[in-house]
Amino acid sequence: MNEMRARELLTAAGLPGGAELIALGENAVFAVDDLVAKIGRDAVRNPELRERAEREVAVAQWLAASGVPAVRAAEPGARMVDGHPVTLWHRLPDAVRPAEPRDLGPLLGAVHALPAPADLALPRRELLGGVERWLGLAGEAIEPADAAYLRERRDGFAAAAAGLVPHLPPGPIHGDALTRNVHVGPDGPVLVDLETFSTDLREHDLVVLALSRDRYGLAAGAYDAFTAAYGWDVREWDGCAVLRGARETASCAWVAQHAPANPKALDEFRRRVASLRDGDPAVRWYPF
Repeated sequence: MNEMRARELLTAAGLPGGAELIALGENAVFAVDDLVAKIGRDAVRNPELRERAEREVAVAQWLAASGVPAVRAAEPGARMVDGHPVTLWHRLPDAVRPAEPRDLGPLLGAVHALPAPADLALPRRELLGGVERWLGLAGEAIEPADAAYLRERRDGFAAAAAGLVPHLPPGPIHGDALTRNVHVGPDGPVLVDLETFSTDLREHDLVVLALSRDRYGLAAGAYDAFTAAYGWDVREWDGCAVLRGARETASCAWVAQHAPANPKALDEFRRRVASLRDGDPAVRWYPF
């Protein structure tokens, strides 16, 4: 979905077509006065996108009722506009500073303290579910041997993850627990981007920053501040290597889908796969 199409949908939803574009990626996000409009991709071809949009609004309502600081929905559900889900959100105040890992820890702790919502069915966290689709999109841009290697890793880590004994009680998780999904306003940090909320091992949320420390250059001190704020370091858990390996596999495949059109993505894909083949857990990966 390009910007022109997104603005057409915005107008069709009864909102100003000249609104400020905040982001254009998996969704188109516009600032509309004191609201934010989030326009999803075509849900006719991908029916799960409507369900995901409706669930994100329901999650926001549940978090609000539970007292968890998070972005708040401005309408009780998603509008369908020419086959695209459109959701409205209360616009957050301007950030007072960039979010840091230490801001994420207490927010995850608040989410992890919640029991499963009684009237909202959260899906499992299908971390490896997109691997086949992403490799298919990569096509001939990547070596068949690399695709086969990632499929083998996917199957191995999926089987290993199914047998893990968690340290924390399973339940609701954010699903994409990165610092970028925290907004620090005048009243403190709040969670944003609720699309990936699910129910699974709580350790899924914690492995994200552990991997950021090892692969993406997150400073050790910043990671230590995160674990102190949360109250536990997932690296102490025997199953950490399994969830880390699963996430690395998914991250490689995700980059692969961009390889046909972007030489930098192909280079990054090759770097990541080579480090996995070499068994080197410290090779720096770069966000893409």
